[in-house]
Amino acid sequence: MKDFVSVVTERRSANKFNKGIVIEDKELNEIFELVKYAPSSFNLQHAHYIVVRDEELKQQVYEAANKQYKIQTASAVILVLGHMDAHLNAAEINEGLLNLGVINKQEFDFTVSSVQQFYEERGEAFKQDEAIRNANLSAMLFMLTAKEKGWDSSPMIGFDPEAIKTLLNVPDRYVPALLIAIGKEDTSSRRIRGYRKPVGEFVSFERF
Repeated sequence: MKDFVSVVTERRSANKFNKGIVIEDKELNEIFELVKYAPSSFNLQHAHYIVVRDEELKQQVYEAANKQYKIQTASAVILVLGHMDAHLNAAEINEGLLNLGVINKQEFDFTVSSVQQFYEERGEAFKQDEAIRNANLSAMLFMLTAKEKGWDSSPMIGFDPEAIKTLLNVPDRYVPALLIAIGKEDTSSRRIRGYRKPVGEFVSFERF
């Protein structure tokens, strides 16, 4: 088990993976059991993941993702989606608190109505932005968790979202946020880590 600092500093975007390495359901489920604790607006848990390991299907994803070689060598390629109508699940998300007596019926009704109103008042563009924002929060935790468990990954935005949606039967109200390739990095041609700005160049206090 790696300490947190090692996970953060050793995680990097892999450009090539060792071929033929299988990632089992058990290993993926262990990652997702931690990923479910990612923060999300109003705890709506907008993120949904599609794991692709089938080689024929992975090849089609490769074609829809500008033929990025890392997809062909990865153990899996994962589409991270955000749900644009996650706010409609507010009742389902909060009913456990109601049933346990943590909140009363009045509080439950107020929470559900206020969350749904918050999204509906702000329109479709906001719903899409929220879907992507929250999916990306989840995706970052996925990549850190994968690293802690010995897997390397690479986030990708270079793909045709409509082609990917059609290929993987994605429902209309889900928006692709990014793809993640996961596997064991082939370090034989690894590039040196890119420059990182000093803290003083990207942090301001009180005002910009």
